[in-house]
Order: sequence, then C-alpha cells, then structure tokens
Amino acid sequence: MFSSTRRQWFTGTSAALAGSFLHRPALCATNGRFEIFDIHQHTNFAGRSDEALIAHQKIMGVTKTILLPAGSDAFGASTHLGKSFGLAARVLGNIAAHKAVQQYPDLFVMFANEVTDIESAPSEIEKYLRLGAKGIGEQKFNVECDSAASFRIYDIARAYKVPVLLHFQHKTYNNGYERFYTVLEKYKDVNFIAHAQATWGNIDARHDPSVNYPKGPVTRGGLTDKWLSNYPNFFADLSAGSGLNAFTRDEEHGAAFFDLHQDKLLYGSDCADVAGTIDDTNCCGSKMIAMIHKLVKSDTVKTKIFSGNAKSIIKLA
Repeated sequence: MFSSTRRQWFTGTSAALAGSFLHRPALCATNGRFEIFDIHQHTNFAGRSDEALIAHQKIMGVTKTILLPAGSDAFGASTHLGKSFGLAARVLGNIAAHKAVQQYPDLFVMFANEVTDIESAPSEIEKYLRLGAKGIGEQKFNVECDSAASFRIYDIARAYKVPVLLHFQHKTYNNGYERFYTVLEKYKDVNFIAHAQATWGNIDARHDPSVNYPKGPVTRGGLTDKWLSNYPNFFADLSAGSGLNAFTRDEEHGAAFFDLHQDKLLYGSDCADVAGTIDDTNCCGSKMIAMIHKLVKSDTVKTKIFSGNAKSIIKLA
C-alpha cells in the first residue's frame, strides 16, 4: 500500500499533469468523426486523480466514460486475503464513482459493484442501481464464474435488465471460463461483457490457459470466438493490455476478428496512466483506438465498436 505521503505526491502530480493536458488537443481523437464511449475506467486508478482521469479521457477523444467501482475491503478468499482490495489497483468503490457521476454527469456514468460472495453484495449493488448505475461490474474476485454467489449477482442483473462486466483470469478471477457457456445458456436474458486475460487468450483455439499474454499467430475457433458467434448475450470488452495484445500478436487475424464480431465488441481503455497519448507506453486505451483505425476500414464498423454496441446494451437514458 502507498503511504499517505506517497498518495498525496501522486495525486498532486496527477492534478498538475491534468492541468497541463486539459488545454491540449485530443491527440488520439478522431476529429469529431466518431463518438467514443469508453466502457472501462476507474476512479483513483493507481492513485490517479479525477482531474487527471478527465484530462486523459479528453486527450483520447472519449465522449462518455463508464466508471467501474471496486468492492468493499472484505478480507477473504474472494479478495485473495486482501491482495485484491480495490480491484488490485487501488480503485475506489461505489461512493467515489457516484460522486464523480454527480459532479460530471456529462462525462461519466457508473456501474455498481461489490465483492461477489459477501452477504451484503445484493443490497449494495441494488442500492446503486436504484441511484442510476447502468450495469454491474467490474466483477473481479476469486470466485467460480458459475457459483451460487455469482448467480445472485446475475439474478440482480436480470431483475434490473442491466449488463454484467466480468474480469476473467485463469485461477485468479471468475474461475472456470471454459464453463461460462453454461451461464450464457442459463441467463439468456442477461448481457455479459467479458474482459481480461482469459477472454482474450481464448480467441485462439490452441490457447494455453496458464499464459496470460500469449504471442504469435492465432488459430481461429477459440472459446471466445465461438461464444461471440453463438450467444447473442455475450460481448467482449477490448480494454487493457490483454485486449490490445489479442490484436497486436496477429494483425491479420485481428482485422478479420473485428469484421466478424463487429456487433459484439465494445471499446474500453482500462489504463491507469495520466498522459492518454499513443506515445505513452502505458496507454493501452489510445493504442487500441489507433489499432481500430488501422485494422477496421469501414466507418460503419468503427462506429459500432467505438460507441454503437455499448449503447445497444447499456441504457443511458
């Protein structure tokens, strides 16, 4: 954990940097041609201030951002005995996300979240859904994706008609990705947004689940590929290094994948940096925007990926 002095330094530095960026042009934007809806960002990500986040999103050209809160600091196996507090990234919870949405309603919307298997999870999530949250997530906890505790969360999504965003990582978060098709069949009326290493590794039919960031050419027909094709309620979040890696490792496959699944892919950034530029090695969000422009030739398809698909499953009104 950072010391209070370290936190103050980081926050102050982030705010200063944000001030310097706020009046710079949107380096990764699309000159107004495309609305960009970022489905994956966080408050206090690695200590970043709200002002720095706003600057980061503006530089990338993002017009609307979904804030994904952390759950409570509930000590137990589902949070790796505390190691996964704050989504393992110092992210703040529902209160902070709700405050940001109230302060910047034109920039932010939020999902609601809580540690999957604690007793208060349903009531906490429902509280913020009633306050205007547009979905549930980021569910990033050490539980089985088809556990009874997970079903409680999916039941709420069904009742409130909102999507669920899950972080899948082998033997770490939402375990049992290979069984997730059973959830898609059980909850046909719930839209699920899959994210992270297991999601993007499994575009490859030959994927080794123990490898989080596989390299080299992709063999079509992996689990994610199949589920995007076969289940209308399964969507994929392009964010983070895992999403970017899925396309940089094999650009020929990536171009075909964008085309084939153009109605099921949602742009997200999930980067903790301050700069928000393609020159920053930490900004996977700006790099994914550039990758979409590089591999997708159709403006119609770009529109779907940048904002249209998100709007189709996330109620903004």
